[in-house]
Amino acid sequence: MSRGFTAHVAAARPRLEPGHVALVGAGPGDAGLLTVRGLRALEAADVIVADRLGARSVLDGLAAEGVTLTAEVVDVGKLPGHHAVPQDAINALLVSLARDGKRVVRLKGGDPFVFGRGGEELAFCQEAGVAVEVVPGITSAISVPAIAGIPLTHRGLATAFTVATGHDQIRDLGGGRDHTVVLLMGIGTLANSAITLSRGERGGDCPVAIIEDGYGSGQRVTVGTLDTIALQAARRGVRSPAVVVVGDVVTLSPYAPEAITTGTVATGTTAMGTTVPGGEAAPGANGAGPETITPPVD
Repeated sequence: MSRGFTAHVAAARPRLEPGHVALVGAGPGDAGLLTVRGLRALEAADVIVADRLGARSVLDGLAAEGVTLTAEVVDVGKLPGHHAVPQDAINALLVSLARDGKRVVRLKGGDPFVFGRGGEELAFCQEAGVAVEVVPGITSAISVPAIAGIPLTHRGLATAFTVATGHDQIRDLGGGRDHTVVLLMGIGTLANSAITLSRGERGGDCPVAIIEDGYGSGQRVTVGTLDTIALQAARRGVRSPAVVVVGDVVTLSPYAPEAITTGTVATGTTAMGTTVPGGEAAPGANGAGPETITPPVD
C-alpha cells in the first residue's frame, strides 16, 4: 500500500503512538462537538500544536469540564491577514517534534481538510516519512448555519451547496437561490461578494445570513439580502469569525424577519421590508430588530 494511504491505515490504531502526528479537527469551537477520537488523541498527546479559531476555545472548554490534558500546547494561531507562524514553519515543527519521538496533535479549527491547509500538512509529514493520522472535525461551514436554523440543503429549496472563502474568485460561481453558497473568512470582502453574487441568477433580493462567533459568547445572527447585507453588517459592526450563507434556505431560519420569509423585501429596503428613505436606517435596523437576533447558547 502506498504511503498516500497512511491516514487510512492509521485509523486502525487505538492510540496515538510516539513519533506520530494526528491532524485533529476541533470543530466550531464547542468542546461538546469535538469527536471522541479527537479527544482520545488529545489525551494521548505529548504536544498540541493549536490554531486560534476553534482550537483554543475547545481546549479551554475541556479544561472547564474537568478534562486534564498533560500535553504542552504550542500556539501557532493566525489572525485575519496575519499569520503569527508561517505555514512552512508549522509543517517543519510537526515533523521535528515527531522525529523527537513526541506524540503530536495538530489541533485545527473546524475540519482539517476544509480550508484548513490540512492537506499540505498531511503531504509534508508523509514526504518526511512521518506517520500521520487524520481525525475529521465538524466544519463551521455546516455547523454554524445549523445553530441559526439554516440547513444548507432542503427539499424544494436547495439541492446543492458550495463552500468558498471570501478571498476566492466567486464571479464564475453559477446557480440560483436553490444553490446555497457558504462563505468562510468572508467579512472583509463581503460588499464585493454580495455585488458579485447579485449579478447572477440569485438577484439582489436573494436572502443572506451572517452568523458571527458561532457557538461562542458573541454569537449573533444578521439576516438581509444581497442588496442590503453589506450596509447592515457595517452598521452592526459585524466582525470575524463569521459564516455567511446565501440562498433561499436562509428563509427557514427562525431569526429571519417576515419580509425575508415571505419574499416581499425589495431593493432599497432593509431586511424588515421597510423603506429606507435617504439611506437612513429604518427602525430596528441598527438595534436588536428582527434582522439581528442573538440565539441562545447552551
